[in-house]
Amino acid sequence: MSSDGTTSFAFDESRSADLVVAAMAGAKNERLHQVMESVIRHLHAVVKEVKPTEEEWMAAIKFLTETGHMCTERRQEFILFSDTFGVSMLIDAINHHKPSGATETTVLGPFHVASSPIRQMGDTINLEGKGEPLIVSGRVVDEAGKPIEGATLDVWQANSEGYYDVQQKGIQPDMNLRGRFITGADGRYWFRSSKPLFYPIPHDGPVGALLRNLGRHPYRPAHIHFIVSAPGYQAVVTHLFVKDDPYLESDVVFGVKDSLVCEVTQHDDVKAAAEVGVENPFWSLQHEFKLVR
Repeated sequence: MSSDGTTSFAFDESRSADLVVAAMAGAKNERLHQVMESVIRHLHAVVKEVKPTEEEWMAAIKFLTETGHMCTERRQEFILFSDTFGVSMLIDAINHHKPSGATETTVLGPFHVASSPIRQMGDTINLEGKGEPLIVSGRVVDEAGKPIEGATLDVWQANSEGYYDVQQKGIQPDMNLRGRFITGADGRYWFRSSKPLFYPIPHDGPVGALLRNLGRHPYRPAHIHFIVSAPGYQAVVTHLFVKDDPYLESDVVFGVKDSLVCEVTQHDDVKAAAEVGVENPFWSLQHEFKLVR
């Protein structure tokens, strides 16, 4: 306390962030201190800018509380919050800068299963047989365009009704629309699936309510997930998106990148369909993944 009876720790609106930052002087983790100082200064700046009422601040706390209550082993509402406000894609972007021409990354999403089965080239991942037949093919190459042998493509997607198998236990077969494929010396891959469709993210919780209040829809454009990896190369977590999908321009999680949008072509060819083991007509998608050492 100073000689005039005041204390340097007394709250003062004009230096509110400085007071909180000063209280962290004893932090043992320098990185934690750096992050929290930035968070505190930005948060106090937002509060001073928007001047929320006490009722509005309590509404914000209620939203965060409800978001936490919505989280379970099968659902992570905070990740959904991060995804739908572009933070997940921003985190991904600043951590995965790639040289020009290399396959770009996008968000992992909440439905990846690490233990999906190893399948043979040409196998189908569509175990329930629904949807329009799709042939997915291409190569995995290095920066010079040379094929990579032994690359693993971990693939998963939603079914023709917009659900992943883990969302419909007992309805879809286990490991439906999932699989891992390993390239040979030519770096080529191909498998059978079903043409993906756009679908909504879970929107029955607080994040969905917030989106509605902001005039936003909950839809993701049609896509197939991939994790492409090979010994000696950086793994890539990415999607392939269907060109001309109505939600490409407004993906609710901001995951679309131009280089990941693919032409999906329809074929009406009985002989070709028989050769690849699908019903006619069918669709095809081709894409080359380029990995960085």
